[in-house]
Amino acid sequence: MTVRIRGVYATALTALLDDVVQPSAAIRDRVEAELPHAPADARVESTTDRQGVGIHGDPDRVDAVAGTLETVGRDTLRWSADIPAGGVFAGVVTETLGRGALVDVGRGTGFLPYGATSRRVEVDDRIRVQVADAQPPWVDDRPVLDTDIRIRGGLLDLVRGRRPDVDGPALVDILPASPPDGWAPDWAPGAHDESHEALASALDATTERAASLDGALVSADPPTDRDPGPYWAEPRSEWLWFGRDSRFALDDIRQGVVPTMPGHHRLKAATDAAGAAVDFVEAVCPAVDGEFPFDAASRQFGPVEGDKIAISHGKPEGERYDLGTGEVVERDPEGVVTISREMTAGGRYDALDVERQNGDVAVTTVTEGRWWYPTVYRGADGTKRGTYVNICTPVEIFPTAVRYVDLHVDVVKHADGRVERVDDDELDEAVAAGHVRADLADRAREVASAVESAL
Repeated sequence: MTVRIRGVYATALTALLDDVVQPSAAIRDRVEAELPHAPADARVESTTDRQGVGIHGDPDRVDAVAGTLETVGRDTLRWSADIPAGGVFAGVVTETLGRGALVDVGRGTGFLPYGATSRRVEVDDRIRVQVADAQPPWVDDRPVLDTDIRIRGGLLDLVRGRRPDVDGPALVDILPASPPDGWAPDWAPGAHDESHEALASALDATTERAASLDGALVSADPPTDRDPGPYWAEPRSEWLWFGRDSRFALDDIRQGVVPTMPGHHRLKAATDAAGAAVDFVEAVCPAVDGEFPFDAASRQFGPVEGDKIAISHGKPEGERYDLGTGEVVERDPEGVVTISREMTAGGRYDALDVERQNGDVAVTTVTEGRWWYPTVYRGADGTKRGTYVNICTPVEIFPTAVRYVDLHVDVVKHADGRVERVDDDELDEAVAAGHVRADLADRAREVASAVESAL
């Protein structure tokens, strides 16, 4: 079974996975093996924020690829999508917004842009939709929907109900097969340069999947006569978030293919500008080695003293929360950044059991690559109200956000000096639920024990 790969992790993943097809021009130039332009059973694509990848397509192939990639590093985390890319659903419109509508598809809510439908959409309308753009669990965006039903391929897509593409490849008229009734090919620009065999194979693969979808739709009730839910849930989507250790492991794999600077994927995950800088450095200085250049990267792209930076708190279940934005009050060239946040009254500080008051200040010190970080809470008069040490995947200090995934277990030091370890039970539950691998949980407990002893 075959896989197509795109995005900032493509070179490393091409070296890691078998049966890669449809390589980009850059990958074709880098790898020695000849990779065919054959149909792909699954596709691997970097997420928009570059924090990980989505794997979409045939359920068996997606599961196999995800199983391989989640072993890249112990801080690689994996989630299955309830609303997979390519899935077709009966939906009901729950809200209309400025640029589109929210649609309940039974497993959650998607966003239907008004431009993706030819009809006027109103609340309570029932409509059939396809997931055009799935979204990872750690972002705030909803899956993007479309009323066009499309089977994605490499050289062509098949579109249900559309008139045939008259500008197809020259060889298309002599292919041994044609699209099924009711489907029209939408050929990719590069299809004109491919062989008769490649075009025929691509058409056969998409036709087979179109027949599967037709089978799911032909005997099903229209969306007006059914509750929200899937018509065709054969496609599968898995999401993998790469932590810092995993990104450096991918650096090592990539180094076996092409010269790779230290922190290649760590920098690529930061910003487009940082990614462009990495490409330039590797082009002119292919022998760059040494340690990850935190000082140079932060001076060039941030953060530096005076910058605003968010604390992006990921959870093993897939969600992400911002703990607030603070000011960088100190930056050490070795990778230590201190962030000050002013707190507002209301509620209590977790585990410290201290009331949060106006004028409180939270001072958080994060260190690039460390599995924990402390936050010291002080009152308006400077009195220490307690210290909370978060145990997490290795911290990454990006230009506008500190990123990690919380590992539940934490250590607190109360104002009276008492040290307490908390939430071990939540970590145990996360392991039992499959959200945290055993080796990652063991590391979290090891770090918590060390911090507890040090405090």
